[in-house]
Amino acid sequence: MGHRSYEPDTVDTRWLGAVMHAAFFLLLGGALARFLLRHPGEPRTPWIIALCAVLAVLHLLGPKAGDSAPRPTRRRTAWPALVVVVWMILVVLAPSFAWCAVPLFYTGLRTLPPRAALVLVALLTVFVVAAQVQLAGRFDPNLVLAPPAVAALATAVFLQMERHTARQRVLIDDLIRTRHELAAAERREGTLAERQRLSMEIHDTLAQGLSSQRMLLQAADRVWDTEPDKARAHVRTAASVAEHNLTEARRFVHDLAPADLAPGGGLAQALRALAARESGSGSGARLAVRVHIDDDGRLPGLPDRVQSGLLRIAQGALANVREHAAADHAALTLTLLDDTVVLDVADDGDGFDPTALPDAPGAERGHGLPAMRARLRALGGTLTVESAPGEGTVLSAAVPLETPR
Repeated sequence: MGHRSYEPDTVDTRWLGAVMHAAFFLLLGGALARFLLRHPGEPRTPWIIALCAVLAVLHLLGPKAGDSAPRPTRRRTAWPALVVVVWMILVVLAPSFAWCAVPLFYTGLRTLPPRAALVLVALLTVFVVAAQVQLAGRFDPNLVLAPPAVAALATAVFLQMERHTARQRVLIDDLIRTRHELAAAERREGTLAERQRLSMEIHDTLAQGLSSQRMLLQAADRVWDTEPDKARAHVRTAASVAEHNLTEARRFVHDLAPADLAPGGGLAQALRALAARESGSGSGARLAVRVHIDDDGRLPGLPDRVQSGLLRIAQGALANVREHAAADHAALTLTLLDDTVVLDVADDGDGFDPTALPDAPGAERGHGLPAMRARLRALGGTLTVESAPGEGTVLSAAVPLETPR
């Protein structure tokens, strides 16, 4: 994974760290101002100012506000210890600096191991209590009990937030890992489905053609000496089957890598290129194919798998029209609705009875209806066939589209 799996936590930590940094400098500046106003010209003033500057610099050199749950190291342990020592000296010289302990609680809890952090919180609390009693000039139970209560509450809240954040990070990492595993499983499932489809197409096209050639050549060999004319007829038929098989193989390879959908192309251009090829350029075919696109210019936004699937369905449908329908004209109509894309393939050929689809010409071929239905199921779509003997055929493939969020 190229990104951190708990970025929202990092943002929250950065925000809280920035608040604590600002609070520390406000409290430090307020305590210094209070001391200068109440004790002007005292000999300890230069020391107070110097220690405040050192403490500010140390705080700036510490972990950045965006650091999230830093791993304890010797440097990270020594830094808060030095900060606390300077702060303690300040508190001894001027008890009003005790309130700077509040952001130091947060710093210690973030940078130290749990036990060391709790010891630091207890030590800071003791100094705060002593400083408050010294400032008051008398014993006050509230000054003795309030700071420990506030420190305990703040520590409990922080530790609970840390545990919640850790659980959230684990959950997010699990979700990301599960998503990747699901994507890998889907890819494996898609690979297996594609292998099954390819095995069906190879069996029903190339394998059947090779089997026919073998039988024809064997028949020619048996009558080669006794009936040479019949043998030559078998050989010519085998050559015709081989030529047809070569055409199937080229179309098959083309289906595996639809170059018409390369960058800069698109489904509309691919359908027009397919129609031009099927209309008989250089092949002597009689079929004329026209294309109509009704998409309001939104077609390039279709997912790649939908465009590839519809192109292959169009290729398979026109292969059936050319080989089995004896049609003169065919039409490809692509319509993009709000939530569905529909491809219609119509021809004026012989037609057939849709109720007899298992026995219909081409129904069990690799480019036939079963393969189209399987491809559409993978896209979540449906296939509808309308036909009657002598009245042509209309094949309609509908694929639902995800509604933009």
